[in-house]
Amino acid sequence: MAKTNRDELSSILADNLNKKFKGQSKVAYFLDGSEQTPTDLTEWVSTGDDMLDLAISNRPNGGFPVGRIVEVTGLEASGKSLLSAHTLANTQKKGGLAVYIDTENAINQEFLEALGVDTQKLLYVPLETVEDIFDAMDSIIESIRKSDKDRLVTIVVDSVAAATTKVELSADYDQAGYATQKAIIISKAMRKITNLIGRERILVVFTNQLRVRMGVSFGDPYTTSGGKALGFHASCRLRMKQMGKLNSKVGGVDQTVGIKTRVQVIKNRMGPPLRAVDFEIYFDRGIDRYGSWLNTMKTYKLVQTSGAWYTWVDESTGEEIKFQAKNFTKLLEDRPEVKEQMYNQICDAYILGYKEASEAANTDSTELDDTNEI
Repeated sequence: MAKTNRDELSSILADNLNKKFKGQSKVAYFLDGSEQTPTDLTEWVSTGDDMLDLAISNRPNGGFPVGRIVEVTGLEASGKSLLSAHTLANTQKKGGLAVYIDTENAINQEFLEALGVDTQKLLYVPLETVEDIFDAMDSIIESIRKSDKDRLVTIVVDSVAAATTKVELSADYDQAGYATQKAIIISKAMRKITNLIGRERILVVFTNQLRVRMGVSFGDPYTTSGGKALGFHASCRLRMKQMGKLNSKVGGVDQTVGIKTRVQVIKNRMGPPLRAVDFEIYFDRGIDRYGSWLNTMKTYKLVQTSGAWYTWVDESTGEEIKFQAKNFTKLLEDRPEVKEQMYNQICDAYILGYKEASEAANTDSTELDDTNEI
């Protein structure tokens, strides 16, 4: 237990509050490291891309935070469902329970299995309305925690945009007011579920489609379905964008085998926001996990380039390792000690690089303030 130096009056107030709410869980905490609070982040689930994990959590071996809400947004075919499926697969790899709530009626079992999801253990819940989604989440969480209080659980809702409401299902097609009602329901539900998943240590990932706001000439031209409550309650919001296609010769014919994707962390309560990560997605196997490693190593000059060849120096041994991009994955798989050393270098450079840039920006702004009088 950490050594504490608490204020006496604060300790008395904390004891009184916890006695007052005795029938509930503990409500008053100290942030001195002596006790775990509901907002402490102790577990993470990988997104499937190590550099995106690092951008979100600002720490090695991070990813999406367990006990928080994540919203993954983007236009169609940008990789939202695929990223969520990787999260489910990585939950299962850690011994956790993966729950997939599908509102799009578009699940593909072979596709999920190709990404590493064990479909025999996946809990698949097809639903139509936002009311049913949140009722199901309540029931799932309550049932799970009655039988296992500590097991990792990830719930993916794919997607908010496709979900309807009970009133909309029973109304005529030309009746107005659907969007407003949907937003109200989601807003009420989010106020309840945010604290619930925090207490019960559940990761919830919502996918949502970007919609173009008509007539907007300045600022962000996009919005999301379901109002603003989901974005407000989310600890992390991602925006995915397709940057291009990956083509390859198949049988002598050029075919598209994947896409180039950029993910921007537009909101982040675990680390600095507005970071962006580029990686490649292949239709037959998902995210190329190590492609973004090489991009980051080039950015921070951890490798030297000469034509198609890269040179990396192992700082612990002084060994120079030469490789080409096409052989990079095999190098990491064949030499785990090299993989570990590279990853540590990337994490150090990525986190330190942001700190140095921030300090430089503060220095520049201070100098500017000193030379400009109001």
